[in-house]
Amino acid sequence: MAKAPVLTPRADDFPRWYQDLVGKAELADNGPVRGTMVVRPYGYGLWERMQQEVDARIKAAGAQNAYFPLFIPQSYLTKEAEHVEGFAPELAVVTHGGGKELEEPVVVRPTSETIVNDYFSKWVQSYRDLPLLINQWANVVRWELRPRVFLRTTEFLWQEGHTAHATYEDARDYASRIHQEVYADFLKNVLAMDVVPGRKTARERFAGAINTLTLEGMMGDGKALQLTTSHELGQNFAKAFETRYLSKDGREEYVWQTTTRMVGALVMMHGDDDGLRVPPRLAAVQVVVVAVKGDDAVLDTVRGIGDRLKTAGIRVHVDDRTDTPFGRRAVDWELKGVPVRVEVGPRDVENGTAVLVRRVTGSKEPTPIGALSEILPTVLEDDQALLLAQSRERRTDRTVEVTTVEEAAEAASTGWARIAWETLGVEGEAILAEQGVTVRCLVAADGSVPESDDQPGNIAVVARAY
Repeated sequence: MAKAPVLTPRADDFPRWYQDLVGKAELADNGPVRGTMVVRPYGYGLWERMQQEVDARIKAAGAQNAYFPLFIPQSYLTKEAEHVEGFAPELAVVTHGGGKELEEPVVVRPTSETIVNDYFSKWVQSYRDLPLLINQWANVVRWELRPRVFLRTTEFLWQEGHTAHATYEDARDYASRIHQEVYADFLKNVLAMDVVPGRKTARERFAGAINTLTLEGMMGDGKALQLTTSHELGQNFAKAFETRYLSKDGREEYVWQTTTRMVGALVMMHGDDDGLRVPPRLAAVQVVVVAVKGDDAVLDTVRGIGDRLKTAGIRVHVDDRTDTPFGRRAVDWELKGVPVRVEVGPRDVENGTAVLVRRVTGSKEPTPIGALSEILPTVLEDDQALLLAQSRERRTDRTVEVTTVEEAAEAASTGWARIAWETLGVEGEAILAEQGVTVRCLVAADGSVPESDDQPGNIAVVARAY
């Protein structure tokens, strides 16, 4: 009788495969309150690596980290009408504290534009205070009706940048810089994700923004996921909170502003029927050295390999838990997607070799132990590039050019469609929305991000999305 698979096959039930993998790879568990999650150490290690990489890029763009309160007076959200309307269905509101009813209800942070602007209005007095570039790493709460771990949860971890500028052009350029130099660079060069940069339509942009720049990725089942966004807020919040500055010529002006999910995307873009496949540049553990048996010579060898690989700058873990069967440990590391396993048994020690198992390609080959430190950096970079190439190939193969709304809806059942925006328009967008298909973004004819919604030649990328 054939063994039951460890994971539900992706082709049979993609959502069930995703849930299986998140649990069995020990990424997260569901929390006690519906829609919350407990991020386990291995999953949090992936998040920490993501945070470190993005944080470095944000600081290189000139922003500084700060922290704003979790609780926001409800009255703050009512100051910007479009913003509060956009978030009203998702708000968690606290009405009692310390055993008493609060004089004013407080909202648990869904995003921080309102409270940040309250303080920007105090901190910005003159053109000399601009640009003001602030970033925050925090948790936010949005009451999800259909939660899914890492993708849509009631509480989740994120990064949000908030900046104030003297001119529209400066704000626009900074939002574009974050879009390209922080987000696109990180997704491509660390997460090995092929993405489409574009501009959100008015229907899809952030509540209260005048423009939203997005990066869209295709998941393993052909659906889209909005990976990151960068927003131009114009002067909407500045006017609501009276955030003004004295210009060089003595006039009072309103500032122009910008504001700024990924473990789940990592699972759904790179995972396969055997588990995760973690890009080597992201992996907290790039190489795991596994002792096949508890032989003293084997244990000494794997520990020595571990030391040499650490010295070579590789993030390595030595698995010498020989009281646990080797087969079970191998499956666990496969599930977790560690890029490379180096397996060592008694016969390998005798031969001076180890079995090199590559998670991305699935290959297994004997390799001289003495050559591992030299070979592995190249192997890791090759597999990083291969994941990106596979991601790009999937999107290319499953994206079709269409000319009608009906063709766009049909194509979105298996992948993405591209249709001229002047053909689709807001009416066609509304028709697609009724069928659960959205315009993920607008792109220019040459693939760049358009300057405006109505720029001639704009192409709408449409898909079903998470």
